[in-house]
Amino acid sequence: MKKTVLKLSTLLAAAIIVAGCAEGATNTRIEGLANQAIGDAAAAASAAEAARAAADRASQAASAAQSTADRAMSAATASQACCEANKASMERMFQKSMSK
Repeated sequence: MKKTVLKLSTLLAAAIIVAGCAEGATNTRIEGLANQAIGDAAAAASAAEAARAAADRASQAASAAQSTADRAMSAATASQACCEANKASMERMFQKSMSK
C-alpha cells in the first residue's frame, strides 16, 4: 500500500510539474505576443508621425504654390488691364486719324 501511495504521489507530482511547465510556456508565449504587439504599435506610431510630417510638408508646398498662383493671377490681371488701355488708345488714335 505504501508503494502504491508513493507511486501515486510521484505520478501526481510529475503531473503538477508538467502542468506548471506548460503554463510557463503559455506565459512565455503570451509575453512574446505582447512584446510583439508593443513593437508593432511603436512602429505604427512612428509611421503615423512620419505621415504627419509629410502632410505638413505637403501643406506648406501647397501654400507656397497658392501664393505663386495668386501673384501670377495679379500679374495677368494687370497685363490684361494694360492691354485693354493700349487697345482703347490705339482705337482713339485710329478714329482721330480717320476723321482728318
